[in-house]
Amino acid sequence: MKIAIVHDWLVTYAGSEKVLEQLIHLYPDADIFSTVDHLPTGERGFIKNKPVTTSFIQKLPMSKKKYRTYLPFMPLAVEQFDLSSYDLIISSSHAVAKGVITGPTQLHISYVHSPIRYAWDLQHQYLKESGLDKGAKGLVAKWMLHKMRLWDARTANGVDHFISNSGFIAKRIYKTYHREAHVIYPPVEVDRFQFGAAKQDYYLTFSRMVPYKKIDLIVEAFSTMPDKKLIVIGDGPDFNKVKSKAGPNVQLLGFRPTSEVIEYVKNARAYVFAAEEDFGISIVEAQSAGTPVIAYGRGGALEIVRGMDTARPTGIFFDEQTVDSIVDAVERFEQHEDAIDYYACKENAVRFSTERFRDEFKSFVDEKLGVRVTKLPAEGVFV
Repeated sequence: MKIAIVHDWLVTYAGSEKVLEQLIHLYPDADIFSTVDHLPTGERGFIKNKPVTTSFIQKLPMSKKKYRTYLPFMPLAVEQFDLSSYDLIISSSHAVAKGVITGPTQLHISYVHSPIRYAWDLQHQYLKESGLDKGAKGLVAKWMLHKMRLWDARTANGVDHFISNSGFIAKRIYKTYHREAHVIYPPVEVDRFQFGAAKQDYYLTFSRMVPYKKIDLIVEAFSTMPDKKLIVIGDGPDFNKVKSKAGPNVQLLGFRPTSEVIEYVKNARAYVFAAEEDFGISIVEAQSAGTPVIAYGRGGALEIVRGMDTARPTGIFFDEQTVDSIVDAVERFEQHEDAIDYYACKENAVRFSTERFRDEFKSFVDEKLGVRVTKLPAEGVFV
């Protein structure tokens, strides 16, 4: 059986690439396709240094740094991949990978991290943050996103089975494509983050500093609580914006190697998370270190953290992405901190292990392959 794995783009090792890594582990002989591949030579271990078939976007000017600007051409790009010789196609998609063209005798399973966020329910937020909500450029951007939605909805018909990375995304898939999705949570290296029961008196948040992560909101909230220490790890476009809101009790460390991040997570009093995330791998990583979580009660966080209304709580939720809501959550956390067992946090994280992902994904694919073989019509029979 010939297998193809299709990925949106290969430029770094982040959440969706961790899924890709496990797919390659399960199917080591599979061929990889991606719109672009700009992984540095020394950082290709997670794809086992396999060759990657790329699209015409790979050769366009500045595609290494400006690949996102070619988003309007990506639907055309993925449609040019010739997958006609493959029996099983697995797409790992948060943008366009699911739009590859497949035939009636091929099985296409799409693991969706999210339908294209900036084309669907997050369009208005994306346009505003990009300064494209007004003017001629804004009009062009809106038209392009309109065309992207039409294409995205149409190509859902080419997917035989959808897998979502959370129940939250399964709802988004149904809303967008009117298709059911089987939930398989993404793989998290829960053993990599060391457990720590001797917590220190500081709160922590770590993330790439981009607008939807709301790091500036967390920093602003803690700046109004000068008696509480917040450590912030991460870098990105919003760094200066975040820095401008930091009081003396907030320490911005910028980028730090993984070994240092693990130490900070292990010793933190609690991890603060303010984004509406599709899943939230960093939440699981914090829990695996035995660290309680104070999280915005939307998206994947609700499927990870066990709130104070459960038998063995592992964190607290806040209802709004506002300074007052975060401040209130921190105060509630300190009032009920003794009710949270660090070992319960660790046990909670095990539900999202890498081994569990492999078992669930392979079982799902094997089941669908078996069903497809029994249902395929005889050669020459019109159905």
